[in-house]
Amino acid sequence: MSGERRRVVITGLGAICPIGSSTDEIWNAVASRQSGISAPTSLPTEALPIGAAGEVRQFTGHIKDFGEMDKEAQKNLRKSLKVMCRECQMGVAAAQLALNDASHISGGFDPSRVGTSFGSDYMVSDPQEFTEGVRACLNGEREFEFSRWPTEGMPRLFPLWLLKYLPNMPASHVAIYNDLRGPSNSITMREASPAICIRDAMHVILSDRADAAVVGVTGTRLSLTKAMHAVQQEEVGLLNGEPSRACRPFDLHRNGMVPGEGAAAIFVEELNSASRRGVHIYAEVLAAASAAVIDRNRVARRREAMRLAMTGALQEAHLKPTDIGFVMAHGLGTQTCDVEEAAALSDVFGPAGVPVIAAKSYFGNLGAASGLVEIILGILALRHRQLFATLNYETPDPACPVDVVTEPRSPRVPRFMNVNVTPQCQASAAIIGEVAGL
Repeated sequence: MSGERRRVVITGLGAICPIGSSTDEIWNAVASRQSGISAPTSLPTEALPIGAAGEVRQFTGHIKDFGEMDKEAQKNLRKSLKVMCRECQMGVAAAQLALNDASHISGGFDPSRVGTSFGSDYMVSDPQEFTEGVRACLNGEREFEFSRWPTEGMPRLFPLWLLKYLPNMPASHVAIYNDLRGPSNSITMREASPAICIRDAMHVILSDRADAAVVGVTGTRLSLTKAMHAVQQEEVGLLNGEPSRACRPFDLHRNGMVPGEGAAAIFVEELNSASRRGVHIYAEVLAAASAAVIDRNRVARRREAMRLAMTGALQEAHLKPTDIGFVMAHGLGTQTCDVEEAAALSDVFGPAGVPVIAAKSYFGNLGAASGLVEIILGILALRHRQLFATLNYETPDPACPVDVVTEPRSPRVPRFMNVNVTPQCQASAAIIGEVAGL
């Protein structure tokens, strides 16, 4: 690198989530306090005690859900839909929306200078994939005979079954359909994926190995197997009341995570590239960092991990805590994680605190997608110069002394931080701000 330091800006946004599939829809939802959480329709609630979920009901996987594409790209994509699980489909759709928003097709990019960095949860096959194969291996007593599986069971599987659930497939599909030949990476860090993917793409551009990249994430906590895992292993809200009131981050009466699904993507590029193209610049990526902390007994220490991620991002951006206008928090709505996050925020921002928005109150935990939807909402808050309210925060919890935004207000500084953490204690944070000097 030589001369002036390169800068990375955001020129395209795309989201597929429970509160909308366009930036206008999702902003209007939070501005009007419209929840995307409702009673689940995709889960057998008679078997799973989940009374609320953030489902993306408007996404059907039809080609129209992927935004504008030329006929050849549509043809290729339509053929490939059968080898994409729902997570892959949503991720590809969000990426296409971001590419369109950034006017990438007409941008005149060198394909070798545009990369991809895509994050996801772990992907799990639907049990229905194996139904016919298992049925073929049952004996007269309806017992499964393992010895018959290779010859009678496996031939009943869809031949390209595995491709549907590989977590590197969203990046592969997006790169192939759009002829993106630059550096490509796939991150499977669950809720911590967004900022890690942003950091990956950011440093690819800063090191002059690319001029632009698609950063995307896709996730779900609503597939049958994942929902079972969540109920068994995590603090899931099991209330039977009004679903839209189920997710209550930092509230004294919070009672657990609400599972959801979704995808999001942003198009990032070098500032001079965006200026030459004359496209709208939403914001600048200032820094991103991650950390993981467990104790000697392999118990997650989320407070320390989030603190390290946030301070690492501040150090990389050469900023002080007072330079951050607000935080788009993890805000999971569980008893333990909210307390640990509140402590981490106090560690970083001190007793004076910082305004905090918990966007999961609108859509639940979308897995890997949550953080990037939150970042897009943070960018829109900067654009509208208005912080939106966290839903269902009614009774402050003394154990969570954070400044939760409950009424619209103006951001003190046009710069925000997003933080997320996994149950295994991988935390990440990103700092986004208005572009200075334009």
